[in-house]
Amino acid sequence: MNPFDLTGRIALVTGGNGGIGLGIAQGLAQAGAQVAIAGRNAQKNAAAAKALGGKALALVADVNETAQVTRMVADTVRHFGGLDILVANAGINIRKPPEDYAAEEWHQIVDTNLTSVFQCCQAAYPEMKRRGGGKIVTIGSMTSIFGFDKGPVYAATKGAVVQLTKSLAAAWAKDNIQVNSILPGFIDTELTRGLRRNFPEAHDRVVARTPSRRWGDPADLAGTAVFFCSRASDFVTGTALPVDGGFSSSMF
Repeated sequence: MNPFDLTGRIALVTGGNGGIGLGIAQGLAQAGAQVAIAGRNAQKNAAAAKALGGKALALVADVNETAQVTRMVADTVRHFGGLDILVANAGINIRKPPEDYAAEEWHQIVDTNLTSVFQCCQAAYPEMKRRGGGKIVTIGSMTSIFGFDKGPVYAATKGAVVQLTKSLAAAWAKDNIQVNSILPGFIDTELTRGLRRNFPEAHDRVVARTPSRRWGDPADLAGTAVFFCSRASDFVTGTALPVDGGFSSSMF
């Protein structure tokens, strides 16, 4: 049997309507999973579902609203009959020097990048336990490892996501639920295009530092996500795996 086969598995990807989330959702679908995509923009959700072959479930949900998180999970279970995989991907960033953040901006980033991840995991847990196990993938960042002067609040949340991942892995291993984190490097998405617009030198600096000599593509995350969501990773939990073209392994 193919240990990477996800046929019959049911996955929910938050922020799955674009960027890294869509790349992961496509990988899971190609491996055989039934996929629910959750995002705030109904039009983008529908386009993403179409990109997955039209069989994906598109859910309008704001992960900052507890009631909507609960409904998002319930709708996935109602539509597909259960939940085996959660990819807690939704996130935001506001780039500015640390001294310039307003308190409201701090809370907005922390609520979206950290609190919502915890709440999504909490909501998914009883459904996975009921099915005898499951897979949770959180999305950290290179800033889980390095400081980031142009996004210090984002970096703080992504470091915390890794610690949350380890803690959930330790708590839920008894329930056959594996929890792991992907740490994307510099990936070509709408989010990072904003970085390059504001800091034009960022593109060449990243390429020069990355041994693979390119920015990543959302599809580069798909294989790692399939591994973490499949039987191939049944004895892997609490890990944080960089997918960065070697960026975190290179001094220059």
